[in-house]
Amino acid sequence: MHYLIKDTEFEKILKFLIKIKRIHKRDITRLRKFVEAIYYMCRSGCQWRLLPYYYGSWRAIHKRFKSWSKHKIWEKLFESAQKNPDMEWAMIDSTVVRAHACSAGYGKDTQEQEALGRSKGGFSTKVHALVDALGNPLKFILTAGQRHDITQAKQLSSGVTDASVIADTAYDADHFIEQIKVQDCSPEIPPRKNRKCPRDYDVHLYKERHAIECFFGKIKHFRRIFSRFDKAAQSYLSFLYFGGTLIWLR
Repeated sequence: MHYLIKDTEFEKILKFLIKIKRIHKRDITRLRKFVEAIYYMCRSGCQWRLLPYYYGSWRAIHKRFKSWSKHKIWEKLFESAQKNPDMEWAMIDSTVVRAHACSAGYGKDTQEQEALGRSKGGFSTKVHALVDALGNPLKFILTAGQRHDITQAKQLSSGVTDASVIADTAYDADHFIEQIKVQDCSPEIPPRKNRKCPRDYDVHLYKERHAIECFFGKIKHFRRIFSRFDKAAQSYLSFLYFGGTLIWLR
């Protein structure tokens, strides 16, 4: 069988998985087959039932994937991959992901909980992200596509201290600027045009914000992330965590 994940990358994944008590890991070959199947799903964006036969039963793989999602194994794997992030400055931003028709089905009351929303662009989900100075992902939050960026700014930046926080004008709000300063951080956010008293910010440092845009470009190479096919937000977020892990391991 031809493996898609490099041996060096899988060894790092395996070091983490061996420590987890809730999973079957005696047969390393079968474990790698499962991880490779999830990579194939994440990269190709195909339906579960179209998973190639040599990975095994698609139903069993799907069930195991959801079990790992429920027990936050993908999230913990993502956190374990974050080795020595460069926190000289941190960047926050969001990107809109179009939701496929197969991700629909929830009632109007449940759609917001599952990070699904309707706007002029159609059915969508918004991915809010925090990255370090090198553009490596640190945190993800999902909301409905029509939700404003500033609504998740406080949660995204929590835990960031003694750094420059770089963001675009969507995050120019007095309460958020004050929070950044309380965290001993420097807000490098250009003021909105309608501000009566514009703030100063480092124009040259703000240019480094391209790193988070480059990250969104990298993560959207995974078709399962580029377009949302999963009904449950937990499943889609798990693919995000897995894609983020692979970016860290490169």
